[in-house]
Amino acid sequence: MTTYLLAGGGTAGHVNPLLAVADALHERDPDATVLVLGTREGLEARLVPERGYELLLVDKVPFPRRPDRAAVAFPARFSRAIAQVRAHLRDRHVDVVVGFGGYASAPAYVAANRARIPVVVHEANAKPGLANVLGARRAAGVGVAFPGTRLARSHMVGMPLRREIVDLDRAALRAEAAGHFGLEADRPTLLVFGGSLGAQRLNEAFGEGHDAAWRDVIAAGWQLIHVTGERSTLADPGAAGYAVRRYVDRMDLAFALADLIVSRAGAATVSEISALGIPAVYVPYAVGNGEQALNAAAVVAAGAALLISDAEFTGDRVRRDVLPLLRDAGRRTAMAAAAATVGTRSGSENLIAMIDHAVAR
Repeated sequence: MTTYLLAGGGTAGHVNPLLAVADALHERDPDATVLVLGTREGLEARLVPERGYELLLVDKVPFPRRPDRAAVAFPARFSRAIAQVRAHLRDRHVDVVVGFGGYASAPAYVAANRARIPVVVHEANAKPGLANVLGARRAAGVGVAFPGTRLARSHMVGMPLRREIVDLDRAALRAEAAGHFGLEADRPTLLVFGGSLGAQRLNEAFGEGHDAAWRDVIAAGWQLIHVTGERSTLADPGAAGYAVRRYVDRMDLAFALADLIVSRAGAATVSEISALGIPAVYVPYAVGNGEQALNAAAVVAAGAALLISDAEFTGDRVRRDVLPLLRDAGRRTAMAAAAATVGTRSGSENLIAMIDHAVAR
């Protein structure tokens, strides 16, 4: 019986693919032991136990970015974290470590290498994080979600996706989805969302002011699902065909009804939309090191999506670039076909094949 230790966390971008692989491993072999390594502070502290997996803890030790007091304390703290992981590996008889990035991954990679336990790395973003850059150097296998990711000895495996996306039959759920949002199943639908906290730029362009673009979407014969985010104060005008929601817990239904999507370009978002073959317009989040634009680069190059910078995304830009897409069914069909060439629903299975190979070696 194989014991897997999946390491990662901190954000949904690390936790969600980790849980997708955990579920796939458990479904394939219910007798296998699937453990998760994470920190007390990360999102995994809540999500992993909720999914039914045992969470083994390691101290959160951020890499120092400047020569300060934290940098002086880092070597001792990092050594302690490595020792914590070594104890988990020994006590639980771990056969393979699979890292997804984040604070838990770095000490896991070092501990596993010292214990001569094979390591497999998965990088969800087009621009890899520091922990995975270091881990990939001695890993038995390195899988990436996007082509062109600069990571040593990496192979394209795609993004491990949650089961409700992998199994989603959009056509079969369209009528249910329309009823869920109070819309019509036979009208084309635009889905706009910016993540759980929303995206102010998207909200301003579509939903605020006298020139808000939602009116133009409705006038073009479309209907609109606008997920504004839990912190949004955007008012719902109560207009027919315009469904305003602060949060949607059934994104599978939103995807089932969507004929075109406008969204941020997080790694999971781009991967899910591409896997489902939905044409998209991406507005990358401007804060950070530019990873969101890189996440969308391959699908844009394939012709499956458009990319508009955050600074340029306004109601007028929606009218100039998005509305023509609403009126051009042929172009949207071509974009959907292109998405099918870059998206995959088999990311979990592809990564598990890499894990199996590492264990066999």
